[in-house]
Amino acid sequence: MWQLHQFPLCPFSRKVRLVMGEKTIAYELVRALPWERSEELARLNHAGRTPVLADPGRGIALADSRAICEYLEETVERSPLLSGSSAQRAEIRRLVALFDEGLYTDVTGPLLQEKMMKRVVTRQPPDSRALREAMRAAHEHLDYLDWLIDTRQWLAGPMLSLADLAAAAQLSVADYLGGIDWSGHEQTQGWYAVFKSRPSFRPLLQEKMEGIHPPSHYALVDA
Repeated sequence: MWQLHQFPLCPFSRKVRLVMGEKTIAYELVRALPWERSEELARLNHAGRTPVLADPGRGIALADSRAICEYLEETVERSPLLSGSSAQRAEIRRLVALFDEGLYTDVTGPLLQEKMMKRVVTRQPPDSRALREAMRAAHEHLDYLDWLIDTRQWLAGPMLSLADLAAAAQLSVADYLGGIDWSGHEQTQGWYAVFKSRPSFRPLLQEKMEGIHPPSHYALVDA
């Protein structure tokens, strides 16, 4: 069976979990905290980062969420998440890169640094200026998501795709950390509420990071 090495607030691990949930692929979770620099994680991924998807019985270890997701897309036919014409697939990949890189760099990453790493690892108070900047940047990203949802059925086009999963994974972590103000973003909030009700998403809503509690609305599927 597949083993997914991850920790609860890793947005890239969450993206892989959503893909595996949509494709109904069985797996077990293995807790891996990159800041502890475990030998097992370093052996599976020399970069020492999550996620890593491994099947010890077959001697397979896959690292990097985009590589893992494309591997699963190529090897599991059901519930395709990277389909359509060449142009449509290019658009999906463009948005995945935007969310993995831009949304993470501007919003999710700073929130993780200030609200998780400083609390759990370095025992420092968060930088209020960095938090305000992350929330300001979140509004800009939500504006773009609002526009996508106004003009398309799903983020990349007429069908649910890997782009939706990538965005939902980042937003779920930011929301858990209280870094999303949904005011004025009813389109994205509605899309996200629909996504939260999907079976693939429910396990994420139930998982908690020790010592860090999400806001009361986090696990509500209609909020």
